[in-house]
Amino acid sequence: QVQLVESGGGLVQAGGSLRLSCAASGRTDDTVTMGWFRQAPGKEREFVAAIIWSGGATYYADSVKGRFTISRDNAKNSVYLQMNSLKPEDTAVYYCATQVRPTMSTPIHYPRRYDYWGQGTQVTVSS
Repeated sequence: QVQLVESGGGLVQAGGSLRLSCAASGRTDDTVTMGWFRQAPGKEREFVAAIIWSGGATYYADSVKGRFTISRDNAKNSVYLQMNSLKPEDTAVYYCATQVRPTMSTPIHYPRRYDYWGQGTQVTVSS
């Protein structure tokens, strides 16, 4: 079992920045990938960013590329999402997720690749 706890959400004006954090506990030695997803009201959960735990390779949705940065701290079993130049369309509940099963062929942006999810943190960007 892995427990994920997100923090750092809030209300910010368009053009502002926020930094989300996600701390993992439990069976963290098996971490393969950690990612961030978001879900706006009435919409499906969508991929935001992911990082491969061992090598540090990063992946981003086109909608956030150049504005968001995902990073990790292996010692703290934590992943972060630095969000700059925020837009009203970034408003959503942001979820942290982790994959602990061995690497599979499921694409990194698919939610079903991930085994555990956090409770989510609200990000609201006002215009």
